[in-house]
Amino acid sequence: MNQNHSIKLTTLSSKGGCGCKIGPADLAQVLRTLPPAASDPNLLVGLDTSDDAGVYRLNDTTAIVQTVDFFTPIVDNPYDFGQVAAANAISDVYAMGGTPITALNIVAFPISTLDKGILTEILRGAGDKLREAGVTLVGGHSIDDKEPKFGLAVTGTVHPDKVRTNAGAKPGDRLILTKPIGVGILTTSLKKDLLSEEEVARVTKVMTTLNKTAAEVMANYEVHAATDVTGFGLLGHASEMAKGSDVGLRVYYDQVPVLPRVKELAESGSVPGGTKNNFEHVKDIVTYPDSLDQIDRWILCDAVTSGGLLISVANDEAEQLATELQERGVEARIIGEVTEENKGRIAVQSLN
Repeated sequence: MNQNHSIKLTTLSSKGGCGCKIGPADLAQVLRTLPPAASDPNLLVGLDTSDDAGVYRLNDTTAIVQTVDFFTPIVDNPYDFGQVAAANAISDVYAMGGTPITALNIVAFPISTLDKGILTEILRGAGDKLREAGVTLVGGHSIDDKEPKFGLAVTGTVHPDKVRTNAGAKPGDRLILTKPIGVGILTTSLKKDLLSEEEVARVTKVMTTLNKTAAEVMANYEVHAATDVTGFGLLGHASEMAKGSDVGLRVYYDQVPVLPRVKELAESGSVPGGTKNNFEHVKDIVTYPDSLDQIDRWILCDAVTSGGLLISVANDEAEQLATELQERGVEARIIGEVTEENKGRIAVQSLN
């Protein structure tokens, strides 16, 4: 890896990673005034349920999965930034039960003021991650911009009858999360130089890890719904599952995997604005125990970049699925369950 680029990428933007997303409340306000998309019987998954990707049926055996994601730097190392951006973009296809096949690069870069070698490293990191995923890069588009931004548009395939959406969770299901949360708080701390090299490496590993293994394993189980946890946080994406599936969710906060030092750093002031916006957006549909302080509530809403899959699986297969995921190296935990009551809402409580 080229070590000649001394500039810290995270200093070039005010926000990083999926924390750049327009907040869910603002986005909803913009979209609600637009006319509905034209009806098409081949559109299997569109805008209706705020799902991870669009799915369009080509014929009886093949549908395409399409998604796009890009953001400003989340880490300082250009190669790692490319890896994170690629893993994050590909993840939406895995969440839908699809196999990613092609990708297009999306580049915004201050080409006259930043070392061109930085862009080379970003693209090299993304390219290596695409190869790991078995995805072919077929092109891209670039613009000269004051702030560097990078991401990808990814296309995958899936059988029309095997699409995983965020709207199929059933009462009695258990909820499994496949990566720890706290990424937004840690990367905000990274911008403030509050992390050790080991802590930077740990959070980077979480973000650069593909959800490929998790998707392959869950394909063999009775999974009713899935979504990937990114910018709207665990409870934000869980709320979309609850609403889309017309069910209630129970989340056990003491079972949710959280990266080390997240609470300590949050208490010191490293809570990103996107995380606080997420909390505000879901506060009317989430109930918390009085014993859970504000920092812990923010952590459950933390804006994640390239997070894990939230899987709703039949109760009798949940333990086996979690065990197999762990045996395959996935940091999976059972964190809750789906209920018939409390539809469209989330109850946060302790399991113990």
